[in-house]
Amino acid sequence: MTFETLEVNRDGAVLFVKMFAPPMNLLGPELVRDLVTLIQDAEADNGTNVLVFSSADPDFFISHVDVTKVKEYRDEAAKLTGEPSIALLFRHLSASRLVSIAQIEGRVRGAGSEFVLACDMRFAARESALFSQMEAAFGLVPGGGAAQFLTRLMGRGRALEVMLGASDYDADVAERYGWINRALPAESLGDFVASLARRISRFPAAGHAMVKERVNAIALAPVDEFRRDSNLFGENVRSQPAQRRMEAAMARGFQTRDAELNLSQLLGDLDD
Repeated sequence: MTFETLEVNRDGAVLFVKMFAPPMNLLGPELVRDLVTLIQDAEADNGTNVLVFSSADPDFFISHVDVTKVKEYRDEAAKLTGEPSIALLFRHLSASRLVSIAQIEGRVRGAGSEFVLACDMRFAARESALFSQMEAAFGLVPGGGAAQFLTRLMGRGRALEVMLGASDYDADVAERYGWINRALPAESLGDFVASLARRISRFPAAGHAMVKERVNAIALAPVDEFRRDSNLFGENVRSQPAQRRMEAAMARGFQTRDAELNLSQLLGDLDD
């Protein structure tokens, strides 16, 4: 497999997928296009059972969507789901027969958070991982399924704290809140995830699919709920209030690497 933003290595039935979309792993059309192709190819290959996602950038796993290319990345998502929606792309991954694991180092915010939430399991480096669901800072609802995932994982109060506060959370708090499975020392994270992925891949793939189907029947929101969130984001991101706040954030360095190392403070300082 050859991609612009992904490096893929096979180990038996496991694909180890490393993301690299300079300058800061924004979820833009190139990364979405590559993820769509990867999922399509992996689902068509009976020799692939498990996907492990990590980042080649130590500071950013996936920062968030590229807000300057909303239509473009949504159009790329439509090539998998038939609808221009990353929410439906992410839900497709959750419902897939493939087992997906996120190995998180660095910042994962907005749609980046929603991508790892769509993965079946999430493990994060205690020293470097930071999580944020920050759309409310722009007057937006998360458009990739965060309301569906986080409320089921955390409960109502914590989900509202996370989404309305738009702050950064370290890996230990994320673990305590249920955002991730475990926080682990960075030095042992990769070995732990690889060992788990290989162990799962040795069990019958039919069992994976059946277990996921039964768990999803309980824990995965219906397609229409993801579609509703996606539509709300798509409608409101073009509104004048949201555009004004994005312009103000851009003026302060939003979507530049240096500013986004401390995005929580930048968003907290925004004025209407």
